[in-house]
Amino acid sequence: MSWIDEHLMCDIDGTGQHLSAAAIVGHDGSIWAQSSNFPKCQAKEITDGEPGAVIRGKKGSGGVTIKKTAQALVFGIYEEPVTPGQCNLVVERLGDYLAEQGL
Repeated sequence: MSWIDEHLMCDIDGTGQHLSAAAIVGHDGSIWAQSSNFPKCQAKEITDGEPGAVIRGKKGSGGVTIKKTAQALVFGIYEEPVTPGQCNLVVERLGDYLAEQGL
């Protein structure tokens, strides 16, 4: 099992549900880890200057949670039946762990 599968694309709380896609991206744009179906994004699609550590977005039945650490951004994308709270939990838990490691 790969690192991304074990920590981001994992079974959420024993429910059998998973995020739709996930990635860990360095502040320099380098891909540290990503699921095979993580969408490609352009530089113009990245928010610049957000003061908080977490960005959340929702569109239709899905959404995204992004957690910023000292060196990376952790992305989680979900669709129903996964809830925003479940996505937040998975992404923020890993982001907090990376932050504790100085990453």
